[in-house]
Amino acid sequence: MNPFSFFIEIVQVATLLGLAPLFIGWVRMLKCWTQGRSSASILQPYMDLAKLFRKNVVLAENASWVFRFTPYLVFCTAVLAGGIIPILSVDLPFAPTADVIVLVGLFATARFFTALAGMDIGTAFGGMGSSREMTIASLAEPAMLMSIFTVSLANKSTSIAQIVQVIYSGQSVLRPSLAFAFFAFILITLTETGRIPVDNPATHLELTMIHEAMILEYSGRHLALIEWASMMKLFLFVMLGIACFAPWGIAESVDIVTVLYAFIFMVLKLGIVGAGLILIETGLAKMRLFRLTEFLGAAFLMATLGMLSFFILE
Repeated sequence: MNPFSFFIEIVQVATLLGLAPLFIGWVRMLKCWTQGRSSASILQPYMDLAKLFRKNVVLAENASWVFRFTPYLVFCTAVLAGGIIPILSVDLPFAPTADVIVLVGLFATARFFTALAGMDIGTAFGGMGSSREMTIASLAEPAMLMSIFTVSLANKSTSIAQIVQVIYSGQSVLRPSLAFAFFAFILITLTETGRIPVDNPATHLELTMIHEAMILEYSGRHLALIEWASMMKLFLFVMLGIACFAPWGIAESVDIVTVLYAFIFMVLKLGIVGAGLILIETGLAKMRLFRLTEFLGAAFLMATLGMLSFFILE
């Protein structure tokens, strides 16, 4: 292992921490433009986080250690996932642990504690949001695992770094199974990150909110950490999709020039993905809660068809 790789690992985590709010600002700005509205600055998410960090934390009298501990755990799991997913390079110290099953487990742990924190205070909104979140999780996680397993079968590994290297070697080509898995992954990403048509991150209406209902009682630095982790989660899912389906541009070594090129390619891909995300959100409306089972069922069906097509056609 090249000692310089440890420095690149730190740079990759710093890239996640720094660019995740900027990516959210880009998405919000594009959404305003497509709807004919004037947009806030692309740096507005940084200002919002700074404002929240300056505010005091207000806790309910019956808040337990779970409520206090959850923001830090959610934030740390997002940072740890950023060290696992190959964002800039695959030759990193955490590359041997870059397994998709571990990654799903990290996201599931953060979701579990967030749901517990939503119920901890005992408010109606928190319990409602936790119930909705776990219902969605029971449908989204199997679909995500099925989609990732289809990619793993095509690339003969569940290691994300190995998947990238197999695609670079030319052994993995465009297949019907990967097309099914890709469309399933798009639906799962919209679900896991709380985007339209599954959830609306900009709403606080009790009839529609899911994620926002669980964090409604948070304030100050606790809310800032959760919001920052939410921004990083969208960034991570985008980078996971890029690593599994379009990794071209990710450096195979830790040479400074190749890593710089990888950073430029990453920024370009993020810009394109942000535009595609806005096309989806502006073209669709928020779904009714009881129709989400059909939405996630379609994702699971496409992932299953991808796996079946791999065994039948290949």
